Amino acid sequence: MFRVPTYVAPSPIAGMGVFTSEFIPAGTVLWEFTEGVDLRLDPGIAAAVPEPLGSMIRRYCYEEPDGTLVLCGDNARFMNHDFDPNCDDSGGAQTVARRDIQPGEELTCDYRLFDRESALDGLQGWRTHG
Repeated sequence: MFRVPTYVAPSPIAGMGVFTSEFIPAGTVLWEFTEGVDLRLDPGIAAAVPEPLGSMIRRYCYEEPDGTLVLCGDNARFMNHDFDPNCDDSGGAQTVARRDIQPGEELTCDYRLFDRESALDGLQGWRTHG
């Protein structure tokens, strides 16, 4: 669950993104897994439910190393990937600001640091975006 104020708006990166309305100093904890808000789902759930729900689960979940899917229960599910993100997800169940983040700035992360599928394929498809 986000620990800082956020809002969802159109993103220049892809579709919708999550932005902050306040200045966030470097090192601030922005997000952490929170039981009851964020959900851990069985890896087979996306295949077990009818479409379009299965596709929606895959789009908005990330995959932990053991295959468990995590669905963020707040705006965190709208965070977009960046190869030079302003957020650091290398700390496990927390996301921290890598640098000072200005009001109105999109919060971005490197999917390869926490999503098993992204780590395995290196986000080859994203490399063609820019």
